[in-house]
Formats: sequence, C-alpha cells, structure tokens
Amino acid sequence: MFDPLIILVALGFGIGARALGLPALIGYLAAGFALHELDAQAGEFLQTLSDIGITLLLFTIGLKLEFKDLLKPQVWGTTLLHMLATQAFFMALLAACVALGLLTLSWTATAVIAFALTFSSTVFVIQVLQERGESASRHAKLAVGILIVQDLAAVVFLAFAAGKVPTLEALALFLLVPLRPVILRLLSYCGYGELFTLAGLTLALGGAALCEMVGVKGDLGALIIAGSLAGHQKAKELSRSLMQFKDLFLVSFFLLIGLSGWPEPQIVAIAVLVGVLSLLKPLLYFPLLTKLHAPARVSFLSSMALGNYSEFGLIVLAVAASAGWVDTQWSGAISLAIAVSFILSSPLNTKAHAWYRRWQPKLRSFESIKLRQSHPDTQGVKVIVLGMGNIGTGAYEDLATEYGYGVLGVDDNDYKLLKHMADHRRVIAADATDPDFWSRINLSELQLVMLALTNHQENMVVTRLLQELGYQGHMAAVVRFPEEAEELEQHGISAFYLFAQAGSGFAAHARAQLGL
Repeated sequence: MFDPLIILVALGFGIGARALGLPALIGYLAAGFALHELDAQAGEFLQTLSDIGITLLLFTIGLKLEFKDLLKPQVWGTTLLHMLATQAFFMALLAACVALGLLTLSWTATAVIAFALTFSSTVFVIQVLQERGESASRHAKLAVGILIVQDLAAVVFLAFAAGKVPTLEALALFLLVPLRPVILRLLSYCGYGELFTLAGLTLALGGAALCEMVGVKGDLGALIIAGSLAGHQKAKELSRSLMQFKDLFLVSFFLLIGLSGWPEPQIVAIAVLVGVLSLLKPLLYFPLLTKLHAPARVSFLSSMALGNYSEFGLIVLAVAASAGWVDTQWSGAISLAIAVSFILSSPLNTKAHAWYRRWQPKLRSFESIKLRQSHPDTQGVKVIVLGMGNIGTGAYEDLATEYGYGVLGVDDNDYKLLKHMADHRRVIAADATDPDFWSRINLSELQLVMLALTNHQENMVVTRLLQELGYQGHMAAVVRFPEEAEELEQHGISAFYLFAQAGSGFAAHARAQLGL
C-alpha cells in the first residue's frame, strides 16, 4: 500500500476518534493496527516524516523552556518524586508478572518499560486544556511545567541510549550562547509568514544535522539549539508556528507503531491492565503538589489532566528497541496502554471542575498552612478587571478615577503584576476560573466584572461560574467575533466587539488630535 493511501486511512481514523471525543492520535494508532491486519507496508517516506516529527517535538519543547518556572519545587520536585514512585511501582508489577511466568523480561527491559510509563502526554494535556479555554490558567502552566521536566528526563535517556560520544568539536555548541542575539535578529527580519516558519524548520533540522556531525544525537541537538532561544517572544511565536508541522509529522510516528503489529496475547492483557492503572496517577500527583504548596484547585485540575501515559514513552521504547534493550512488540503494547489511558482520562477531565466544586472543602484541607495564610487582601472591591493586558490596563485606569482603591486587577502573569505594582495599581495573582478566588470576594458589594481575557471560552467559563455563585451585578466582556458577542449577550453580558468598536475609538482619537 502506498504511503499517501496510508495517510488517507489515518485521516479517516483520526476524524472518527475526534468524533468520539478522543484525541486524534488514538485514531492514528488504530489506523496503524488496522493497516497491519491488511498487510500494509510503510515506505521510507513515512519513516522520514516520523523522524522529522520527533526532531520538531524536541525543538518545540526547547523553545518553551522557562528555567525560572521549572526551578519551582512544586514543578521539579513533584515530577521527580512522581517519576521515581511510578518507576518503582511498574518495575514491581512487571517483576511479579515475570515471577508468575506471564512474561519473559530482562531487568534492563523491565526498567525501560517502567520508565516509559512514568510520562504523561503533552499532546493530550494541551489539547484538553485548549478545548476548555484553560491554556493560560495556573493549573495549565503547572501541568505543562511538569510535562517539560518529564520530557527533559526523556531527552537525557535518548542521548544515553543512542550511545553517541561527542567529539571535541562539540564544544563549539557553546557558541550558541553569544549567537543568540544574532539568531533572534535574523528571525525578526523573517517577519511572521512562511519565511519565519521556514527559518524555524531550518534551525530545527539543520541544527540536528549539525549536532550529528559532532557526535551529539540530532534530536538532543535540536532541543539544545531551541533552548538557547527560549524566553524570548520570538521563541514563543516560533513554537506556535511549528506546532502544526510537528503534530502533522508525528502522525507518521503513531502509524508506524501500529504497522509494526500486535504484541502477544498475554502482553495485550497486561497492556490493558496498565492502561487502567493510569487512574492511579492523579492520586499521587495531588498530595505531592499540595505538600509542595500548590493551591488545592490548581493541584486537583493539574493532577486530573496528567492522569494518562505519553506518546514520549513510545519514542523511548522505539529508541530502546533499536539499541536491543527491549523487544519491539512492547511499542505496540504501550501504545494500547496509552490508548486505554486516553479513553479513561477524556471523560474524567470533563467532570474535573464539577468534582472540585463538590469536594472543595475536603480538597482544600490538603493545602499547606503556609498557603492558607498567604491569601491577598480583597476587602472593599467594587470593580474587578480580569486580564491586565493593554485592554485591561486601560479599563482599570479609567475606572480607578471613579472607584479608586475599589478597583482590583487580576492576572496570572508574574511579570505583568510586578510592573502594575510598580505603577501603584491594586493587582493580585489569581485564576479567574477559580471558585476559591471568588469565595474571597464579597459578591454582594461587587458592582462590575470586566472580562478583558480575549479568550471566549475562558470568558464563558467565568460567566457560568459567577452565575452559579449567584452574582447579580453587571458584567462586560471583550470579544473578537460577532458570534462570541451573541453568545455572551444571551447570558446577559455586555459585549465589547474589539475590532468594530476600536475603530470608533480610533476615529475619536483622531478628531481630538485635530481639535474637532
């Protein structure tokens, strides 16, 4: 079967998975297994796309490296403790299966398979959070931070498994540090179109090839090069530009896993059991996060999102299999476990917010004493501005002339908050979708809530939450599209259509300048 036809089948299965409310990659894995039953054979084209996908995956991870966030104990501490506990648990489980005669595994294979099960899925978590409009929330940032630390652990393993010994010329990679301004300047010249995307692909693939020449594994080299650019706005834009390419090329990776065939029947049964055991992951994440001073709601929602296995585990097994450490059939087995974990995790995540509200008092009892004593002052608040970007700041300044200290700005960006505090604005760090935050606000005194979040899904989450809490005051929201305004107005929210009404403001500004 030709590779284009294989990709067409993957498209059909991906659409089917999405229709069932599951991540599309479940469909790609299923397509691979189905094509294997039809004796389909993949060509070199699919393998090439798969290799590019893995390189871009590591490159985009490197672009997101924010070392100051990763150095927080609740990020690296939770990740390492959870990975160690998960590693020990699955090694014990697999050793028990070997002792009972259900499996034949070496200690090396046992350790590698257990290691592959310590990761949670970056693709799944980001997709779930984006669909709920929570990609900028505190629990999303915490979950993504944990995922990045896990990915870094996998990168170290991949470098070790490749068995490459860097040459003396590899020291030249340190030149990337002083070259950072030059590369960023070149990226700025590329604008934001196809030239910018091409520059990103060149950096990722060209950098990987360059690192291979000096004895550094190409995928690791891509991450190193991307990491040298991390923290700059251009790196964030480049990550968004390459995201679709990375996801597209990884389709071939998932297809190749399925095309490699089914594992033995007893391994299939164990894989399904392992998939069900993913439900235990949140039960360990939550106490670890709260113990390390993360808020109860943030800990709970992050833990629920991380209750699955990762596609990165497949990459680890694929590399380990090429090194002869584990049988190739375990890639298919772990792909089944991943599929089961996604099927179970998807509906659980849709109920996460409702479960938190139901169990709020019990879950908040897990919060550390230090955290309970650190709640900011919310007394006398008359107006709340959610989102202190340019629009929110302008609204704050205008309202502060009338309400003074009664105006409270809310944002979750530490850099923005420090700047606002320096300008003597009353601001706090909080998540607008957090019922714990609203429980500290006297809603009977609150007169106006301004939603300057520019994320319609997040605006709707806040709207429904406040209505559930019985808020009777006024609400206004910024929208970008007419259909968003219609939905908000159906809920009694005043909608400010950004592009249309900004034009009126622009004209008023011009008339004022002309003295008209």
